[in-house]
Amino acid sequence: MTDRRVAEIAAFLEGAGWAGALRAPLAGDASARRYERLTGGPGGARAVLMDAPPARCPTTPAFVRIARHLRALGFSAPEVFEADIPRGLLLLEDLGDSLFARILRTDPAREAPLYAAAADLLAALHETTPPAGLARPDPRELSAMVGVTFDWYFPTSDPAGKQAATEALGAALETIAPCRPVMALRDFHAENLLWLPERRGIARIGLLDFQDAFLGHPAYDLVSLTRDARRDVSPETARGTTARYLAATGLDAEAFAHAAAILAVQRNLRILGVFARLARRDGKPGYIRLIPRVWRHLTADLAHPALRELREILARDLPAPDETFLQGLRKARA
Repeated sequence: MTDRRVAEIAAFLEGAGWAGALRAPLAGDASARRYERLTGGPGGARAVLMDAPPARCPTTPAFVRIARHLRALGFSAPEVFEADIPRGLLLLEDLGDSLFARILRTDPAREAPLYAAAADLLAALHETTPPAGLARPDPRELSAMVGVTFDWYFPTSDPAGKQAATEALGAALETIAPCRPVMALRDFHAENLLWLPERRGIARIGLLDFQDAFLGHPAYDLVSLTRDARRDVSPETARGTTARYLAATGLDAEAFAHAAAILAVQRNLRILGVFARLARRDGKPGYIRLIPRVWRHLTADLAHPALRELREILARDLPAPDETFLQGLRKARA
């Protein structure tokens, strides 16, 4: 961190009345954002500092706008106490440490009820009117997002293969039946969901990392939850979560399963590239260990008949992440 940034943060905290607070780093995410927990603030309060340098994290305005929208609907996004958006600094409500992922590492028996609560939250969210200004990517735009995989996961691949894959995925996305678009939070998974048992109903789940939300199919966030790149979700929980969501929304199960398989492939194919980029370009090799799980999700959903052409292209052009491939990825630097 530069001296200038240190001074900007100090001035921000002083202006907010938190200059004397104790600061401790919190685990970050795949972006350039940093987080610190502040304790001993005014009246002994706690808060979280989000440090999101604007040049590398341009979505801070969206975070504030969507957080306020979600809170107005009764969802537990963190309250924004103070904001210096031009400098990318936010002082946020501290929702605690009870991430779904952390709870389930020590008490896996709670998986089904926690995921059931998440399904209920999605069903409730999808009944609401999304905020204005969200992007609504079409099949062409969604398919273009997987270009990162050919650029970073296997950058020596034939450019023609990248084009063929994006076209095949776009064609598959076109087969999804029209559906009223909902706000997809995009990173709706166990590392971004907090259990808040002292609250009630939809407020029992704290929401993080929603600044990239867009308008999309209702299956998108359910896919993010049940085909998690970071933890194995039991098949029984995945099926039960989906069934609960469908029962709450009344959506057609067959059409939903068709959409979910295609959107899961779009999402996980892109994640392969993002994780590889984090390793190659950003010096974050810890994401490499997640790649085999993402590949398993991808392989399972590619079995859907609507994805036959894409499945054949990827079988030809993308190597499986065996140990030799992963070792090469660990050694690679852009």
